[in-house]
Amino acid sequence: MTPTSAVAGLHERLAGLLGPRGVTTDQRMLERASVDGARMSPVISELLPLGVAEIVAFPTTPDEIAAAVDAALAAGVPITPRGKGTGNYGQAIPSHGGLVLDMSRARSVVEVGDGWITADAGAPMSQLEQAARESGQQLWMYPSTINSSVGGFLAGGSGGTGTIAHGANHQGFVVALDVVHADGSGLVHVEGEEAQKYVHNYGTAGIIARATVRLEPLVEWTAMYASFDGFAGALSVLREIGRLDPAPRLVSADTVEVSAVLPDDDAIPAGRSSLRAILHPDAVAAATGLVEGAGGRVEELREGPQASARLSTLSYNHPIEWLQKSRPGFYYHLEVSGDVLADDVDLVHRTIGDGLLHIEAGHTVPIGMLAAEYTGPEAVDAAIARLAEIGVGVHNPHQWNVDFEIARTVALARTTDPNGLLNPGKLDPDYAGPQKGSIR
Repeated sequence: MTPTSAVAGLHERLAGLLGPRGVTTDQRMLERASVDGARMSPVISELLPLGVAEIVAFPTTPDEIAAAVDAALAAGVPITPRGKGTGNYGQAIPSHGGLVLDMSRARSVVEVGDGWITADAGAPMSQLEQAARESGQQLWMYPSTINSSVGGFLAGGSGGTGTIAHGANHQGFVVALDVVHADGSGLVHVEGEEAQKYVHNYGTAGIIARATVRLEPLVEWTAMYASFDGFAGALSVLREIGRLDPAPRLVSADTVEVSAVLPDDDAIPAGRSSLRAILHPDAVAAATGLVEGAGGRVEELREGPQASARLSTLSYNHPIEWLQKSRPGFYYHLEVSGDVLADDVDLVHRTIGDGLLHIEAGHTVPIGMLAAEYTGPEAVDAAIARLAEIGVGVHNPHQWNVDFEIARTVALARTTDPNGLLNPGKLDPDYAGPQKGSIR
């Protein structure tokens, strides 16, 4: 806990910088700013609460973000950055109390150029996509939770809709960043490879205040809903649809059991395995041929950006989250990758113990979320080891430590955060990292 006098002094200074509505110590607001989607993990749920903010600030510009960080630095108060709070594993929970820097009011789209867009960290990805569309362009990628903030997606996410063509968000998506270090240096502009050092490290080496990311020419996508008698049919065409040219923006498929718990939709019929894809209009006929050739049927084709955005919300971890809601406390999940997911899903399911797979066509190999009955953290560790033995790449999401480029981030943070105030508790240099073969 931070000394009361330090919190009081910081509150007074932030009120002067941000105005009386730009900072709060109201208990309800503190509690609201101290949670994310960590309850999706039964392992982390057993440990909650992991920490509660002592003060929350709401900067509205990059300059205010930098000023708030400098004020906290002067007071010796830990700083936890927060976007929309849509992360799933505690990365935005203030494990050491202190200041939560809520970016949700710093949401301006600053400029749209030819092949790029610049926005403040709290701007929702949906806002960036709309601004890009108005210029005849679109984002390279956006997360399945399209209302996530751009800063949150870059600091905590990996990929999403568009990943088939462009990979993860550290693979060229970021053009430039304005970041804030905890060393009094104010806003620091970084580009190219230097900017990549701040991607997916939860703000532990620098807080993203503004981002420039890549755009591409606009495509009027088609959302396809298809179904099969069983999961095998969907798996038999998932990779082929993902390899169509022009490339799809997304291809997802679920077992009959997972399909049954998705939100009600006539295009996801009961008792069948659902396959969904966001297709380039020039590839719709080929995808239809693949579906029907494998014994499936196209349930519906939907046009327009809202149809594609809706389909995105049924991808990545969202179907497994719906499965978990159907039986609270019963399922845990793992992030998985590899051709074996499509080649021998029965083996994958048996290995984890009557598991259920949600699968995506990935950038190079299928990726997905695998769910099974939760009996304790030891069972999770054992399942990871067994899956690795059969060639499944596994990332264990049930932890909040930085697990991407740890050594690089630790080395950077020694310079940019000499007092260890940036999201403390999330950067452990002794952390062994996820299992070999991680999709991160």
